Amino acid sequence: MKILVTGGTGYIGSHTTVELQNSGHEVIIVDNLSNSNINVLDSIEKISGIKPEFEQFDLIDTEKTTDFFKRNNDIQGIIHFAAFKAVGESVDNPLMYYRNNLFSLVNILQGMKDNNIENFVFSSSCTVYGQPEELPVTENAPIQKAASPYGNTKQISEEIIFDTVKVSGIKGMALRYFNPIGAHKSAIIGELPLGIPNNLMPFITQTVIGIREQLRVFGDDYSTPDGTAIRDYIHVVDIAKAHVIAVERMVNKKMKKDFEMFNLGTGNGYSVLEVIKSFEKVTGEKLNYKIVDRRAGDITQVWADTKFANDELGWKAEKDIDEMTLSAWNWELALKEI
Repeated sequence: MKILVTGGTGYIGSHTTVELQNSGHEVIIVDNLSNSNINVLDSIEKISGIKPEFEQFDLIDTEKTTDFFKRNNDIQGIIHFAAFKAVGESVDNPLMYYRNNLFSLVNILQGMKDNNIENFVFSSSCTVYGQPEELPVTENAPIQKAASPYGNTKQISEEIIFDTVKVSGIKGMALRYFNPIGAHKSAIIGELPLGIPNNLMPFITQTVIGIREQLRVFGDDYSTPDGTAIRDYIHVVDIAKAHVIAVERMVNKKMKKDFEMFNLGTGNGYSVLEVIKSFEKVTGEKLNYKIVDRRAGDITQVWADTKFANDELGWKAEKDIDEMTLSAWNWELALKEI
């Protein structure tokens, strides 16, 4: 199959591209390189043996997006990763998030509609649940008010997809992932944010390697066992493999509904301090961190009920927290050698 991967030089997009190519699919990437590096294409080729086709432009540019779809109307499926994704940044700059994350989605769906492209996998997030009333959270949980503009863009995006699916031939699937961390076992690709990281794991590794002075742990007064926020951390390769299964399910017409939603997590919740302890245990390194005030937009705790994804997709996360933190460190060490 020929699959478009938007944001394919990014963290999850690059790992998914590798898994798609390893499964025999042809990949074309569109990315504006706002938070990634063109050299990732060479890294993908080192792992899979294939350099994916690539076009650099911004999907909020309607004219360029329209032209792209006219030239590539043989695409059989789209996996849409291209979006801004930092909770704190979205609180500080909501208009940037609404403009980028929503305009690009509308342009892609219009391109699909105009060129009879049917299958759309959306990179969604557990942030759509807000702070769930019950844990673990299932796909049927009530959608709470989003705690951040980032989370709200995911909620609104799902609504846009749902409304579009109802009146078009497009089929949609939202994969709601929890907290992807880790890196490919080759240590050739991994999480490499430009500038100061917004996510926990790269900030941990960059602090220990000496790039950052200290990690700030946002809050130790949450109603959790150790007072720090709890998340369901999942290895990025487990997430990537789920995307291959998802797009194959769509193209092979195995969907039960025209718009499906699946949680991608491990079903286990780990606090920030537990992630730090895992990292220190598997690496033998000590992390310099301090507790600071809570961060706006963060919820107390969330982890997934993964039964529906496990049963319906035949997919299950395989890697544990120690494998995740160690792979992230191996990736950071490899970067130091470049």
